Amino acid sequence: MDIFMTSIYDFSEKEMSGQTIDFADYKGKVLLIVNTASKCGLAPQLETIEKLYKKYHDQGLEVLGLPSNQFHQELGSDEETSEYCQMHYGVTFPMTQKVVINGKDEDPLFTYLKDTAGHGRIKWNFTKFLLGRDGQMVDRYAPTTNPKAIEPDIVAELAKE
Repeated sequence: MDIFMTSIYDFSEKEMSGQTIDFADYKGKVLLIVNTASKCGLAPQLETIEKLYKKYHDQGLEVLGLPSNQFHQELGSDEETSEYCQMHYGVTFPMTQKVVINGKDEDPLFTYLKDTAGHGRIKWNFTKFLLGRDGQMVDRYAPTTNPKAIEPDIVAELAKE
């Protein structure tokens, strides 16, 4: 990780369309970051995550899905992933191009998230990271944590100004 990247707002990712997502645009927002995989047994969480996004987006919640094939459960192309997530789960929140979440080629964002939240290596798809309006880590949630269980933490962070 670049030693100058000391804030979540220093990062950027590529959306599936190729457009750059600049995390500086998330200043003042509550941000839920999820590593996803379309063919994972936990993929139905996308529907709940989308519901949370729609319910709280106007209050300042942003969601970002980062597909990874690290556990061999993602479709072949970004286009296939995008279409699958929209068709099966109604996903409208931004999804990035595929990333590596562990190991020597891991995306610097995941190095930062893991270092900030603790707990080390990501063990499976649908690990979730919640960051507050101030860009600080609120919590890291296990893949099996139902996104609905995160809602009280989202609401608490949205209430902060």
